[in-house]
Amino acid sequence: MFSNFLTDAIVVVIVLGFMIFIHELGHFMAAKRFGVRVLTFSLGFGKRLFGFKKGDTDYRVSALPFGGYVKMWGEDPSQPRSGDQAEFLGKPRWQRFVIAVMGPAMNVLLAIVLLVVLYRYHYQKPAYEEQQARVGDVEPSSPAARAGVLAGDLIVRLDGIANPKWEDVMPKVATSAGETMRLEVERDGQRLSLTITPREEGKDEIGYAGWAPDTPPVLGVVEADLPAAKAGLKTGDRIIAVDSHKITGSGALVRALQLGQGKRADFTVEREGKVLHFQLQPIYSDANGEGEKKWRIGVGFRRDVVVRQLPWRGAVAASVEDNLRSCLVTFDFLGKLLTRRMSARSISGPIGIAQLSGEAYKEGMASLLMLVSFISLQLGIFNLLPIPILDGGVILLLLIEGLIRRDLSMKVKERVAQVGMAFLLLLAVFVMYNDLIKTFKPY
Repeated sequence: MFSNFLTDAIVVVIVLGFMIFIHELGHFMAAKRFGVRVLTFSLGFGKRLFGFKKGDTDYRVSALPFGGYVKMWGEDPSQPRSGDQAEFLGKPRWQRFVIAVMGPAMNVLLAIVLLVVLYRYHYQKPAYEEQQARVGDVEPSSPAARAGVLAGDLIVRLDGIANPKWEDVMPKVATSAGETMRLEVERDGQRLSLTITPREEGKDEIGYAGWAPDTPPVLGVVEADLPAAKAGLKTGDRIIAVDSHKITGSGALVRALQLGQGKRADFTVEREGKVLHFQLQPIYSDANGEGEKKWRIGVGFRRDVVVRQLPWRGAVAASVEDNLRSCLVTFDFLGKLLTRRMSARSISGPIGIAQLSGEAYKEGMASLLMLVSFISLQLGIFNLLPIPILDGGVILLLLIEGLIRRDLSMKVKERVAQVGMAFLLLLAVFVMYNDLIKTFKPY
């Protein structure tokens, strides 16, 4: 456990450090371009650990790794102005606007570039995400079941999204816990109008519908010395039925095993075009040491993935499309969070990001790059929020001053900064508490 924690910590420091470096580099380059004197370029806050000085700038690494800053000459409005042309506040508002916006812009650009490079050489995603949203399995008593959705239904409209793919359906459901959505399905050539209300599920309390994609129930893993392997099942076998009940996916198999309560069952399997029958006696045990015992036979389903190399133009288009989709989901999430239509449990802080980074690192470079791209995009969006002290707050004040054609008073700016600092401190405390609760509370 300690080794996992250490791996997560190292990976997240490297990941966040790189993204913060790119962010601050945006501010730095814009400031230099407009002739602003940069005093400090720091990765981290607090005490200076090490670094070097070149020209007017102290390039340093500081003690607290989660953050960074660029300090410019004459940017503190509470300090007296010297009239030096290299002062930040002495520059025209449009130049200060560009300096402020370049940090988030670099994070957005990084998110796009990372996916472009990745997709050019390794474009990978689960095959079902690119498929039409045809339902393969419905969990009993789930929101989908209560809505009247059946296995085999094709979702043709979900809350304004026409002819969605699964990659459209999943984020929409995840951000719609407790919200009633209009749903249209096609069944036996007819269109039916339904409504569905996803429920909160899991430690993040995100929306859950209880349906699964129509994917072939093909075995990917057959564990040695367990019932499936002893009976003769093999990787690549497709489970068609258990005791004549059709199996449409992993969820249906798990339910069939639990309902059987350990009774010997007849498994109908398709192998290389032939239909075979096997008699299996499930065992009651936990899987992978998770601590939760279930009736099981020792198999895992294969998840087909799309793996290909895209041409540069296709990689750019796919990257922009995926980042745009992430942006829309993020804004939808923020709107519902502010209006209390989505649980604050869904927010992740440094601990949550560290856990995700560690998991992505173990899965491989492709997964890690995709996560870095996603977090970089979120960092760019977060910094553009109109919160004092953040880049978005600076931009908002510049826009207000531009509209009224004069600078706001020093007292107003100081109060705004104090409010912003208090808000960010409260937010930091909340996300850390949230992460700890989700890490140690059983679900």
